[in-house]
Amino acid sequence: MITIDEKLAPILAEVLRRNAGEDEFHQAVKEVLGSLGRVVAKNPDYLDYALIERLCEPERQIIFRVPWVDDQGRVRINRGFRVQFNSALGPYKGGLRFHPSVNVGIIKFLGFEQTFKNALTGMPIGGGKGGSDFNPRGCSDGEIMRFCQSFMTELHRHIGEYTDVPAGDIGVGGREIGFMFGQYKRLTNRYEAGVLTGKGLVYGGSRARTEATGYGATYFVQRMLETKRQSFDGRRVVVSGSGNVAIYAMEKIAEFGGKVVACSDSNGYVVDDDGVDLALVKEIKEVRRGRISDYVRAKSSAHYIEGGSIWDVPCDVAMPSATQNELTGKDAQTLVRNKIVAVGEGANMPCTPEAIRVFQEAGVLFAPGKAANAGGVATSALEMQQNASRDSWTFEQTEERLATIMRDIHDSCAETADDYGAPGDYVLGANIASFVRVAKAMDALGVI
Repeated sequence: MITIDEKLAPILAEVLRRNAGEDEFHQAVKEVLGSLGRVVAKNPDYLDYALIERLCEPERQIIFRVPWVDDQGRVRINRGFRVQFNSALGPYKGGLRFHPSVNVGIIKFLGFEQTFKNALTGMPIGGGKGGSDFNPRGCSDGEIMRFCQSFMTELHRHIGEYTDVPAGDIGVGGREIGFMFGQYKRLTNRYEAGVLTGKGLVYGGSRARTEATGYGATYFVQRMLETKRQSFDGRRVVVSGSGNVAIYAMEKIAEFGGKVVACSDSNGYVVDDDGVDLALVKEIKEVRRGRISDYVRAKSSAHYIEGGSIWDVPCDVAMPSATQNELTGKDAQTLVRNKIVAVGEGANMPCTPEAIRVFQEAGVLFAPGKAANAGGVATSALEMQQNASRDSWTFEQTEERLATIMRDIHDSCAETADDYGAPGDYVLGANIASFVRVAKAMDALGVI
C-alpha cells in the first residue's frame, strides 16, 4: 500500500476524479506522489502555483482516426493517440506503441513516466507518448506501410524536431519508423531527420540505439550490484519478453558473465539451463518474426511452458522486460523464496505496487523502470544531437556515452535517496531526483 502525504492527498483525489477508469495512469501518479511527502516537507514552495497539479495534467492530448486498407481491399479503422505531457525541459520525447491494449489511459501513464525518465537522463527533453490500438502481428509489410502512412498523415501536424520527437516502442521498430519518416518527409517536403528517432543508419539513425534500452538497464543493474560488491558474473538471470529490450539485455548480461536461463513472449516461456541461445532467439524473433515456442525445436536442452509465470524459474537476478504489471505480488513472493538478489525493470512499470513492496521489505535491490530503462531515450537524445550537427558517431562512442549516462542516473538516484533519509530506495530516489529537475524548470517558466 502506497502512503500519500496528507498535503498531497487532495491532489491525488482530483487526479482520480478527472481521469476515471485510467488505472495505469492512477498507479503511476500514486507511485510518484507517494515519494514526494519528504520533498514538500523540506520544500513547501512546491505546493505553490498548483505546480504538482499541473505536472499531473498533460499539456495536450490528441486522439484521431486512422483509416487504412488491408490486402483484401477492406477499409479498416484504428484509433491513434499522442499525449504531449510536459515540455518544461525540452520538446516532448517518447515512443509510439502499436498494440491492441493501447488506450488513452495507457498512453497517459507512459507519458507521465516518460517525463520523469527523460529528466533523469540530464538531457534537454520533455515527456510524451503515443500509439494506436493497431495490431501489427499477422499483417503484411504492405498493410503495415499503409497503416503507418495513414497514422503519420494526421500525426505530422503535431510533431517536429523542436516540438515533439516520437520514437519506437512495443510494435514499432525500424520498419515502422522508416515508413512513418518517409510519409513525414513526403507531407512536409523537408528532410527533418530529428523529427523521429530509432531511424535506420542509412538515413540518420544512431548506432547503439537498437541495443540501448536493454544495454542501459543492464548497466544500471550492474552498477546497483556493485554497491553490494556483487555483479552479474556467474549469476542465473531470468529476462521476460523476447523483443528488442529483452534481447539486448540478454546480450549485455552475457558480456558481464551472467547466464540467462529463461525468456518469454505473450504465449509462454522457454527455460534453457544451459543458457539461452541468443543467436537463435534473434533468428526467431527478428528474422522469422515467430513465437518463442519455436526455440525448443532447435534446442534439446530447453523446454517450453505455455502460459504460466516465467517468475517461477529460480534465478539470482530478474529483469522484467515485457509490459506493464507483468510481475505481481505473488510472483515477487516466489522470487524472494528462491533467493532473488536484484530486480531491474527493463519495461515500463512491469512490477505491480505489491511486487515492489515485497522486494523492498525483503531487502532485494530494486531498479525502477523510469531509471533503469532510460538508456533508450537517452540514446534517442544522442541521435537528435547527431542529426542536429549532421554527424554520425561510432558504436563505441555512443555506447560509452550510454554507459556514462546510466552510471550517472544510478548515482543520482542513490544519492537522492540518501539525502532524503531512505538509503537504498531507488524508487524514492528516482522519483524525487526527476521531480525536482522538472519542477524547477516549470517554476522558472511561470504559470503555463
